[in-house]
Amino acid sequence: MNATDDHPLRYALVNELHARPFPSLDVPCHAVYFAVKQPVDAHNRDRAADRAHLLALLDRHGAAQPPEGATHHSARIGRCELKWESHTEFVTYSGFCKGVGERAFNPAEADIFPADWTAEAPGKRIAACLVRVETLPDDLSEVSAKLEDWFVAESLATSWVLDEAAIIAGDFKIDPAGQMRFAIFVRPGAGARRVGRIVQRLCEIETYRAMSMLGLGRSRELTARLNALDPALSALVASMSDTASGAEATLHALLEISAELEALSVRHTFRFGATGAYEALVNQRVEILRETRFNGRQTFGEFMMRRYDPAMRTVKSAERRLEQMAGRAQRAGELLRTRVDVERSSQNQKLLESMDRRADLALRLQHTVEGLSVVAISYYAVSLATYLLLPLAEAAHWPKSALTAVLVPVVVLAVWLMVRRIRKAMH
Repeated sequence: MNATDDHPLRYALVNELHARPFPSLDVPCHAVYFAVKQPVDAHNRDRAADRAHLLALLDRHGAAQPPEGATHHSARIGRCELKWESHTEFVTYSGFCKGVGERAFNPAEADIFPADWTAEAPGKRIAACLVRVETLPDDLSEVSAKLEDWFVAESLATSWVLDEAAIIAGDFKIDPAGQMRFAIFVRPGAGARRVGRIVQRLCEIETYRAMSMLGLGRSRELTARLNALDPALSALVASMSDTASGAEATLHALLEISAELEALSVRHTFRFGATGAYEALVNQRVEILRETRFNGRQTFGEFMMRRYDPAMRTVKSAERRLEQMAGRAQRAGELLRTRVDVERSSQNQKLLESMDRRADLALRLQHTVEGLSVVAISYYAVSLATYLLLPLAEAAHWPKSALTAVLVPVVVLAVWLMVRRIRKAMH
């Protein structure tokens, strides 16, 4: 089998497995990272604007440009390695630089992304991190002292990761410069790619955490609206048992609530679905770090369980409540429609009975009219026949009264037979 027998997407699909390699970082080093997202309808954004913004940065440093349609790119800008990635809803920029400054988490480190260029980003910053990577000292008390100096003790999470290859730490607080800080202390001899994986995972945890928590604001707005709709829906459902209430009016009111619930579902389905996907990524990224406790402090997993999981449960609760209310409204609507159909069937039955009675009356009236018609026609026919046969009767010495008496039954019978024949012909 030659190459012409390959599927046209075979190579592209295989290359996708290797499209986003982890950075290779020597210790000590630091990383500057931020993610940009458009506030509204980010998954349908103009990706050409993302590319134009990237090219503006690359052109400042004379760096190579990515091919058209690329979703990731790496280049060297100044003393740092740039890594750019385009995701479904956001774009990320990572700068990996050798060495660390004497001042930990110096805001000046973020200057590899110029402020004027950052301000022109097609979106808003959703995540920003400074990551400091140092060699793990022999005396672990030095690590504890630095962590106490760099982070807020109340929310500090720190742990050994990857079979105690390194210590990671972060307090998930935004510093005055707008950055979230993470520190990594790596054992001597740890591979450069392993260091790069740890840095990448920390940046991903923060980004996916921020993206997933966008659903929290939506869930609070939704809960407020559901709190207003729930009593109205419950009242309508309760009124269904009242036969005196108009079923059609109740059905119209219920349809209005159902329509609003459906609109709310359409408006929030994507965000809640994305929140679930990002939550899974956060938990996965934390899990693959293989944490063990350091100096009795909470791990990243424990921090997420205490501070992050309740927010996700709130989102899921609002999503379930919306689904349940929509289901209640749908079931109530089906019951009401059945009730309306039954009432309409009863009305139609009564209408048919009324029409039957009217038809019977009409038939009786028709028979009466036919009878009167026979009498009237017979009267005029007898009169005409009498005038016609009177000369013959006088010649035979019959009186007029005898002639009339003979003609009446004959004429009446003839007229009755004629009317009956006409009626049969009409049917």
